Amino acid sequence: MKIVTICGSMRFQKEMIDISYKLETENNYCIIQCVYDLHSLNKTQFERLALLHEKKIDISDAIYVVNINGYIGESVKREIAYAKAHGKEIIYHEKVK
Repeated sequence: MKIVTICGSMRFQKEMIDISYKLETENNYCIIQCVYDLHSLNKTQFERLALLHEKKIDISDAIYVVNINGYIGESVKREIAYAKAHGKEIIYHEKVK
């Protein structure tokens, strides 16, 4: 079993929830979901969640990048770089071109 943190744009909230369910039930992954309503957060809360997200990556074996239609936003790019720098496996939902 792998511990995997989901990384993706909040525009894919519903998809990330569905993907998490599938990964847990079909791949035996233990998924750490990070789906929030970012519009309701102030700057301090947003920064705090970003730091906590790094901690979630720290305790994970891998990250699963939800890159629907190839979209990877700036925050997710930073999360990928962080995961790579810490030797984590990077799994992409869609093939990277």
